[in-house]
Amino acid sequence: MEKYKVIEIKESVFKNNDEQADLLRSDLKKENTFLLNLMSSPGSGKTTTVLRTIEALKDEMKIGVMEADIDSDVDADTVSKTGAKVIQLHTGGMCHLDADMTKQGLVELGTDDVEFVILENVGNLVCPAEFDTGSSKNAMILSVPEGHDKPLKYPLIFSVVDVVLINKIDAIEYFDFDLDLVKEHIKKRNPNAKVIEISAKTGEGIDEWANWIREEVKTWNN
Repeated sequence: MEKYKVIEIKESVFKNNDEQADLLRSDLKKENTFLLNLMSSPGSGKTTTVLRTIEALKDEMKIGVMEADIDSDVDADTVSKTGAKVIQLHTGGMCHLDADMTKQGLVELGTDDVEFVILENVGNLVCPAEFDTGSSKNAMILSVPEGHDKPLKYPLIFSVVDVVLINKIDAIEYFDFDLDLVKEHIKKRNPNAKVIEISAKTGEGIDEWANWIREEVKTWNN
């Protein structure tokens, strides 16, 4: 006779979250609201990339931004200066957002007058990749200073994204970063992931990134 039961709580939590994510994605599809889940490690340039993205698309799309952090409202305050609709989400110590938390954020943001929403997820390469937020597409930023070995060390996040932005490309000459090798590593993890080289600081590659968004939003709304 068994002394105790072993219950796979983690599996059931993921299953419930996946179901909630699918429902949220379906609702967003009906509303013609495109939700982009943007992930990366801290310091990779997420917020600066968000600012560049808003600048490139603000005359074409009604944009909303959800800034997720454990604490502070620094990023939301920064984004608010662009005129985009923005809210700050505090996770209360959680290192990620799940589908229910994302839904709560969307309710508070309000999507009636928004067609493109950027969710800037909590900064790390582990937890955010494990939880489906209900987003239309997933994107991540890998910055040059982080090194070209990150797809080997953090395989899950590279496997769940639709596009990888290699940021700070303007500084590549100062770091031991092999661009060809990192692309090879990414393709091994995710053959379908698009890789775009950008510099959020100088604006290099932002046109290609904005065009990717335009096409995805168009496809989502058809």
